[in-house]
Amino acid sequence: MPEHSANQLPSYLNPDNPGPWGNYLEQVDRVAPYLGNLSQWIGTLKRPKRVLIVDIPVELDDGTVAHFEGYRVQHSMVLGPGKGGVRYHPDVNLSEVMALSAWMSVKTAAVNVPFGGAKGGIRLDPRNYSPRELERITRRYINEISTIIGPNTDIPAPDVNTSGQTMAWMMDAYAIKNGVTAPGVVTGKPISLGGSLGRVEATGRGVFVVGSAAMKDAGIDMQDARIAVQGFGNVGGTAARLFAESGARVVAVYDHTGVIHDKQGLDTVALAEHVRNTGGVKGFNNADTLSPQEFWALKTDVLIPAALENQITEDNAGSIRTRIVVEGANGPTTPAADDILTDNGINIVPDVLANAGGVSVSYFEWVQNTTSFFWSEEEVNSRLEVMMKNAYADISATARQHQVSLRTATFIAACSRILEAQDARGLFP
Repeated sequence: MPEHSANQLPSYLNPDNPGPWGNYLEQVDRVAPYLGNLSQWIGTLKRPKRVLIVDIPVELDDGTVAHFEGYRVQHSMVLGPGKGGVRYHPDVNLSEVMALSAWMSVKTAAVNVPFGGAKGGIRLDPRNYSPRELERITRRYINEISTIIGPNTDIPAPDVNTSGQTMAWMMDAYAIKNGVTAPGVVTGKPISLGGSLGRVEATGRGVFVVGSAAMKDAGIDMQDARIAVQGFGNVGGTAARLFAESGARVVAVYDHTGVIHDKQGLDTVALAEHVRNTGGVKGFNNADTLSPQEFWALKTDVLIPAALENQITEDNAGSIRTRIVVEGANGPTTPAADDILTDNGINIVPDVLANAGGVSVSYFEWVQNTTSFFWSEEEVNSRLEVMMKNAYADISATARQHQVSLRTATFIAACSRILEAQDARGLFP
C-alpha cells in the first residue's frame, strides 16, 4: 500500500532539520492522546493548507534591482479567515513561517476568535534599506500574494520589524490592485485608516492579564514581585510597564543591546524613553550590567521572554530560577527546555495563550472595520481583559482535568475546537 501517514514531513522541508516546524509537530504529538475520535483528523494539523513563496524584485534607491524572498503560509482556515502577522527579518525561513502560522491556528482557537492561522515574512534586514525602499518592497510583496489574501480570506498584521505604517502600505497596495478600499484586509493599521484604539499595546496587555492570573493561582503577591523581561518592544515594554504600575518590580531587561539590572526595580517609563532615543536598553541610568547567562539565572517570580523564538533551550533552561514563565514571544521555549522547566517546578503560560492579546484586538479591529462602528480604548481594553481571563480560566480548568501543563491544555482546547469544526465540515469532494 502507498504511504499516506499523517506524520510525513512536507517534502519542501529538510527531514534532518525541520526547524521550528519540528517543534510544533512535537507539540501536536503530545496532545494527540487527548483528542479521542478527533485524532483521525490530526493530519490536517500537521500540514499547512497553503504555502506560497514569492520573488520580490525591487529597484533600490541607487538604481540597482534586488530580489527578496517572501512567504505567506495559511495553516488552517477551518474556523474562519487566516490571520497572522508579517515579519521582516534576515533569518526568516519557510519552517519558521509555517510554525508561526500553525501557532496562530492554535492561538485563535484557544481564545475563541473566529479566525484560522496564517503567517508571512520577507527575508531581509530592514535596517539596511531606506523607508522608500521598504515601501516598494512591501507593495510588491502584497502584489505577489494578493490572490490569497482579503478581508474574508486571510488578514495580515504587524509582526517583527513591521508596523502600522507597513500595514498602511499593504492596505493601499491591495486597494490599488483590486480597485476597492477594504480596511479589513489588514489589522494593526493607523487609527486614521480604521485601526483600533488599544491595538499597539494589546499583546503586552494580554501578557499582563494572564500573567497576573497565573500569579494569583500560584499565590504570588503582585506587590514587589520580581519581574524579568527579555525584549522591550511593544510586547515586553508594555507588559513591563503594566506590571510596574501594579506594584511589581521589573528587576531586569534583556534586549539586543545587552542586559540591565536593578534589584530595586527599573523605571519602565524612563526606560521606554531611553530605548526610543538610543535604540536599546544599554546605558540606561545607573543600572547594573549583566551577561545573558546571569539574566536567565536571576531569581525572579515571573520571567517574560518577549523577543524571538528558541530563546530558552536545553542549554539554559536548567539555570533558570523563576516561578512562572509567561511567553510573550512566539515559540521562545523549545520542547526539550519545556520539559526541563516543568521538571524543575516552573509553571509555563504558553505563547499560544499568553500573547493572544494581539490577535484578540486584531479581531476587534476587523469587527469594527466590518461594521464601520468604532469603540473607545476603554471598551477595547475591557473586552480584551474579559476575553483573556475567560480563556485562561477555561484552559486552567482543562489542565486540572487532565493533570497536564498549561501548554498541553491549551493545545487540547484549541486543537479540539479546530478538529470538531473539521469533523463537522468533512472533506470536499
